[in-house]
Amino acid sequence: MRNCRWNLNLATAAAAVTLSMLVGNVSSFVHPSICSTITRTHMSTGNNKKCNLFGSNDSNDSNDSNESNDNVAQTEDTSREKVMTFAYDMSLEPEYVKPTYPGTGNGLSGDSGEYDVIVIGSGMGGLSCGAISAKYGDKVLVLESHIKCGGSAHTFSRMHNGGKYSFEVGPSIFEGLDRPSLNPLRMIFDLLGEEMPVKTYTGLGYWTPTGYWRFPIGSQSKFETLLMEQAEDGPKAVEEWNALRKRLSTLGGSTTAVSLLNLRQDAGFLATTAGSLPFVLTHPDVFLDLPLTFDSLHKTVDTIVTVPFLRNFIDTMCIFCGFPAKGAMTAHMLYILERFFEESACYSVPIGGTCQLGETLQRGLEKFGGKLQLNAHVDQILVNDGRATGVRLKNGAIVTAKKAVVSNATPFDTVKMLGDLSNLPQACTDWKNELGKLPRHGAIMHLFLAIDATDLDLSHIEDPAHLVVQDWGRSLQDSQNLCSFFIPSLLDHTVCPEGKHVIHVYSSGGEPYEPWEKLTPGSDEYEAYKEERAKVLWEAVERCIPDVRDRLEFSIIGSPLAHEAFIRRDRGTYGMAWAAGKSAPQAGLLGAVLPFPFPNLKTPVDGLLRCGDSCFPGIGTPSAAASGAIAANTMNPVGKHLDMLKEASQNDPMYKFLDPGFLGGIYRPLVEGLTPSPELRVDQTVSTE
Repeated sequence: MRNCRWNLNLATAAAAVTLSMLVGNVSSFVHPSICSTITRTHMSTGNNKKCNLFGSNDSNDSNDSNESNDNVAQTEDTSREKVMTFAYDMSLEPEYVKPTYPGTGNGLSGDSGEYDVIVIGSGMGGLSCGAISAKYGDKVLVLESHIKCGGSAHTFSRMHNGGKYSFEVGPSIFEGLDRPSLNPLRMIFDLLGEEMPVKTYTGLGYWTPTGYWRFPIGSQSKFETLLMEQAEDGPKAVEEWNALRKRLSTLGGSTTAVSLLNLRQDAGFLATTAGSLPFVLTHPDVFLDLPLTFDSLHKTVDTIVTVPFLRNFIDTMCIFCGFPAKGAMTAHMLYILERFFEESACYSVPIGGTCQLGETLQRGLEKFGGKLQLNAHVDQILVNDGRATGVRLKNGAIVTAKKAVVSNATPFDTVKMLGDLSNLPQACTDWKNELGKLPRHGAIMHLFLAIDATDLDLSHIEDPAHLVVQDWGRSLQDSQNLCSFFIPSLLDHTVCPEGKHVIHVYSSGGEPYEPWEKLTPGSDEYEAYKEERAKVLWEAVERCIPDVRDRLEFSIIGSPLAHEAFIRRDRGTYGMAWAAGKSAPQAGLLGAVLPFPFPNLKTPVDGLLRCGDSCFPGIGTPSAAASGAIAANTMNPVGKHLDMLKEASQNDPMYKFLDPGFLGGIYRPLVEGLTPSPELRVDQTVSTE
């Protein structure tokens, strides 16, 4: 049967209101990353399609083997106003055969079996979906192609002279993990009853063409002092900053009216988000800001902010979601405007490495009876009579799903797993083709350094995380212009031997893939190109540690080919890149009334859902985790969801607003029979032969 989606005008309007408040909880301060060199055994090459930077599906053919194609050409002369996306037509790909790489597993593990829910991929979205589904009582299997869980959030280690050095390969800047907070990932940890030790710090270092300065999180007064000291016109910058905060105050203030964990994609959301109604009634101007929420932030910034220093700062805060202010949802700035200037705000370093994020969620998954199978590559999503009924693993084993299959893979990797849909309704084929052509961000370059810290004076910096900008006149998406470096060993002494430091340096997500796919890893040409593209990363660290090369114990350069292999993301993409301002394809009913820049988490294939950073609320570990929670909520009756929210609200006074209370009880009998929606009910299951 086709997906049954509620389509009442009232429900659509209510969903829009709820989302307009929810999006203030989007926090995207992370970078997916990867490591080391690989042995490349296969790389498929399709034809590129040129996508309009702001979401048009108009396209022109271009040749993948031509270095002057649109994907590469846009990176050769970048300007500040340029918004870059990359696109490929996945329908032109040869049959999907995922290569294997040393250090990542061969993907041949996994046994046959039957589960309620199968989750493909153990990133933040997949593990959150699996763990919360297990807490709901579902029998859950999470399948991971890699030998490590966590997706982009994992750690790799190297032994050197008898010492162990561990490197972050993905996200490195986290806020709100040290205590109960509005960060959805922390909320999920608390919901699962799991703890993750962290060390904290209170700033972000900036190395710019005019010198070094530091963004102080957790203090409005210190930030205003920074503006007075660094901005071209300090008093005007302070005035404009406060004017921007005031303009977005209603949306920003909604972060404590309703949470992303309250969301579900069916009529049940009327009950689970009912607790936000008092806020809506007392802030009627929220209706006027609905389009603004999902629109490009630059439209608001351009009407208020003129001081260059402040405009630059806003762009760097947005770039973690993949775009500068031009292209970024206004929603991505709301959390920063509200949360980052509270006195308790700080950044966190997970003790033991970023891998602790995934391992904490894994503990929650297993606590409630769920299972994580590593080194188990999904070869195909099985579809029978229009319904996803399970998966076929690379080793040939069939695993069936009574309720649903949830893909935490990128849309580009998900469509590869669908196989032949010729016997399904045209909507399924259209969905597969549209997702396969979605614009995306480029890949990332990485440099991993282990250095001797003997007599190293770092008193000029206060924090482990830093941004480096070469030229404010160039695009911040340019991988040769913006990069970051992270020194976790300043706070976490478990990641390397005493007297040493580990440093992860990584570019923005704008590295073009095409020049790399022609090269053979290990060849002289490949190694030379790695050195050429990593030169800017070395120079970034040298801004802080001038003699870093003399202190070197060893170094590893990670190319986009390695990024793709280790993170299991097609062409090493940083993520989907649908610029704000226009609805994405397959955005559902919400996309018809608002510029909603995400494809629906539901699909035209019954029993097949998606989660991860290509779904609402977007790129970032908190956002990806929230998408997994939304998928898990959607698969379960609204009564269970309300019970879970009530339980979560009792974990800490901060979470009291999660429980919709008596208002939720009013709506519950009206929507209970409609949840989960028909295509997700167990009685609709079709057996797999």
